Amino acid sequence: MSAKLFKGAEYLISEVSSADVFTPEDFSDEQRQIGATTEQFVLNEVLPHREEIEHHNLPLTVELMKKCGELGLLMIDAPEEYGGLELDKATSMLAAEKLAQAGSFSVTYSAHTGIGTLPLVYYGTKEQKEKYLGKIISGEWIAAYCLTEPGSGSDALGAAATATLSPDGRHYILNGTKQFITNGGIANLYTVFAKIDKQHFTGFLVERTTEGLSVGAEENKMGVRGSSTTQIILEDAMVPVENLLGEIGKGHKIAFNVLNVGRFKLGAGATGAAKRAITEGVRYANERKAFGVPIATFGAIQEKIADQTAAIFASESVVYRLAGLIDDRLATIPKETPDYYEAYQEGIEEYSIECAIAKVFCSEMLADTVDAVVQIHGGYGFIQEYAAEGYYRDERINRIWEGTNEINRLLIPGIILKRAMKGEIPLQKEAMKAFESLMSPSFDELDDSLPFAAEKALLANLKQAFLVLAGSGVQKFMNTIKDEQEILLAVADVAINIFAIESAILRAEKILPALSDSRKASIRAAVKVFTFNGSEKTASAARRAAYYIEEGDTLTMLLAGIRRFTRYDATGLLQAKRQLASASIAAEKYIF
Repeated sequence: MSAKLFKGAEYLISEVSSADVFTPEDFSDEQRQIGATTEQFVLNEVLPHREEIEHHNLPLTVELMKKCGELGLLMIDAPEEYGGLELDKATSMLAAEKLAQAGSFSVTYSAHTGIGTLPLVYYGTKEQKEKYLGKIISGEWIAAYCLTEPGSGSDALGAAATATLSPDGRHYILNGTKQFITNGGIANLYTVFAKIDKQHFTGFLVERTTEGLSVGAEENKMGVRGSSTTQIILEDAMVPVENLLGEIGKGHKIAFNVLNVGRFKLGAGATGAAKRAITEGVRYANERKAFGVPIATFGAIQEKIADQTAAIFASESVVYRLAGLIDDRLATIPKETPDYYEAYQEGIEEYSIECAIAKVFCSEMLADTVDAVVQIHGGYGFIQEYAAEGYYRDERINRIWEGTNEINRLLIPGIILKRAMKGEIPLQKEAMKAFESLMSPSFDELDDSLPFAAEKALLANLKQAFLVLAGSGVQKFMNTIKDEQEILLAVADVAINIFAIESAILRAEKILPALSDSRKASIRAAVKVFTFNGSEKTASAARRAAYYIEEGDTLTMLLAGIRRFTRYDATGLLQAKRQLASASIAAEKYIF
């Protein structure tokens, strides 16, 4: 456990020590064993049936989910009193990461264990848990989550589904259609959201056998074809009043709090999928010859491998740093606390900003990785016989579900500004300091004897750039800043890149002393490559924000400050890329 508890978004205004971050190298023997068990299950039980799953052999998927249940992989997040393991988020994310290698099957698993199971765990009554949770965590029943509707995507609260109390007061009568429901065709229990009396947004637990519930046809999707995605149609569906989930009118709490974990878990899954994809790309580069030599010897190929290996290292660092933040916070809540799961949810919600960051950063890292892997394959990457083609199709959905990346980007500065207005984050005070540093540059010299001195100096400056931009935006637009989406998107990119760069640096600093010289060289190379790429992206986003916010002399001053704040001496960058690529090519896999 970290010596200090950090608040959500505190990383933007504080210096964080490497001792205060959790990394994959901190896994216990038990966690590593769970990871190994999960990976072996994927390799031995799922991947040999990949084609059958992709061609919609849903009975096979259901059987594999039961095997997951037998291995304990469905009960990681469930409370012990109902037969669950109740393990920490780091373990939950590790299982999600390892399952991600399973392609479509991982979607079934993640939807079941995440948004399918957690509403019941967090908000269900004792009676509801006793009735349903054992079946769900054993794999006897599959769970699904029904929020989206044909006319409401990102506007979840704009749902049109209704619930009306029956005249005898024993049932709620549900009407409406839910769209894009993962596990829709195989689920036995649905968490359905509807408005009581067309007004009070509320959750319900609805069994598949409920009269009036029907399942639509399977969607013919671009990717993750083997997972079940259907409409759920409710026509006077009679749901017992005891199946109301949580409180009347508080369905938004269930919907959004569970989505925080879903976003986080998606980040872990994207990281695992990227590891598998880059491994496939490196192997192909070693096998494929052009002009008489393996294409892995070409600098153009090596640069792709280096860039994506460094990005995956950062993604992994982001996911497990966030796991550590959440686990540390949850560990402070005594189990005997009244309304334990309400406090538990508040603990997770504290890091809703970081959950959105993980979702956006990791999904876009995966997009870049699978694109590079297809490019490494050349024309063969476009052919279905090669795995690269499937990775490319399967990736695309990650930037849409669990809230589109645009919605998640808007959430990041939106939540930061709300918390600042409540006095929870001293944003205005820190922004004023940043403006002062903009006017009076520091001439302190770097102490090159310290590890990652240049990267840490850059990081401190990037935080100043964020504060200046956020402060400028609020100063100019005041309360209407929430409507300036282009500005918020650009500022979000700065915040996202800062968290990712910092996570990579702190992980590297923490693990470096225990490594061999060759391993140290690879870690240093990964940090340099990722920091350079990240600083370039941050500089672009910061300039974009500046042009959106200011004009005239103020803009000139702001752009000059951004140039200074985003300057990074990446001397040795080419050597770092070649070193990182060589290590990856020699190992024929993701090396960290």
